[in-house]
Amino acid sequence: MPRVLVDLLSYTGTKGGMETYTRELYRALGALDDRYEYVGYISTEGALLDLSWFPGRIIESGISGENRFVWAWGELTQVAKAAVRAEADLVHAPATLGPRKTPMPTVVTMHDMLYWSHPEYMSTPLYTTPVKWMERVAARNATRVVTISPDSADEIAKYLGVDRARLDVIPLAGSTPSGVDRSRAGSAGPLVIAMGNRRPHKNWGALIRALGLMAPSDRPRLVITGGRGADPLAAIVAAAGVEDSVDLRGWIDDDEFRELYSTATALAIPSFAEGFSLPTLEAMGAGLPVLLSDIGVHRFVGGDAARYFDPHDDGALAALIQEVVASSSLREQMTQEGRARAAEFTWERTAFATCASFDAALGLSSETATP
Repeated sequence: MPRVLVDLLSYTGTKGGMETYTRELYRALGALDDRYEYVGYISTEGALLDLSWFPGRIIESGISGENRFVWAWGELTQVAKAAVRAEADLVHAPATLGPRKTPMPTVVTMHDMLYWSHPEYMSTPLYTTPVKWMERVAARNATRVVTISPDSADEIAKYLGVDRARLDVIPLAGSTPSGVDRSRAGSAGPLVIAMGNRRPHKNWGALIRALGLMAPSDRPRLVITGGRGADPLAAIVAAAGVEDSVDLRGWIDDDEFRELYSTATALAIPSFAEGFSLPTLEAMGAGLPVLLSDIGVHRFVGGDAARYFDPHDDGALAALIQEVVASSSLREQMTQEGRARAAEFTWERTAFATCASFDAALGLSSETATP
């Protein structure tokens, strides 16, 4: 049985969508047949978390995934050594970056190319330049590169020069939260929710400014979760004069998540760029209408079930929010279409396709049929 060393050095409980991908993928891989054995090489922070989702044994690396310099050293050099010690036949790096060189085949999942395509939204050059170099060497070492949307595949080929024959596009899936009661939607008045980190490409300011364009009596409440420390969005809220309508929150627990999903009128994502859009599928699966910026990856995920707006046009976003809030028939239509759309994406399919990528990296025939 081939053994896979899974690179979990960046798994710290703070990485959002990439960690959701890792958890749900390996939960689904564990539910498939036992063609592969999995060994996880975990960060010091990750070792303290619930790892019951991982379908194999865990090796504690002693390497911090939050200390950028220590983590980069571990990623580039220690993952390969751990794979040799574990007698692994294959390495899987699920969080975009991976080892510089491995003596066995490696599969790297690259989620997006934002440091290349939209450097203006990312970190300072002091951090951006090393990350781009690490992405380049990870792609060069990889036997196969998995990515999560056609848009990301186009950018990986463009910026990293990865041959299309080595690229596997494997979409993700949503994980509908349990305990959501959509019969309570709007029970405390119109509510738009948004969830994510405060990186500039998320474009949360558009949502806030859109509220400022509405008459106070027409404004829904807006809750934006995912902040850390002093929230940079607070100044935008003050400038728009919508302090009474906007609630900026940090990371939320499961109970808060269920409450927001139960009572929200809609979820909105105004991003300028994304690699995929897990929140879209999660919200659609739960029955929330979803409003998305009109970018290629959102069209790929949301299809005809979402409603779209120009992320550079605050007025268009304001008009769309008012339209959805005002029309119960439109919301019902979006709910039905959204649930059908979300059902087209499953973690089981993601796992089957990933196994096929592992097989290809090892030169094996893929014996498991995709569901």
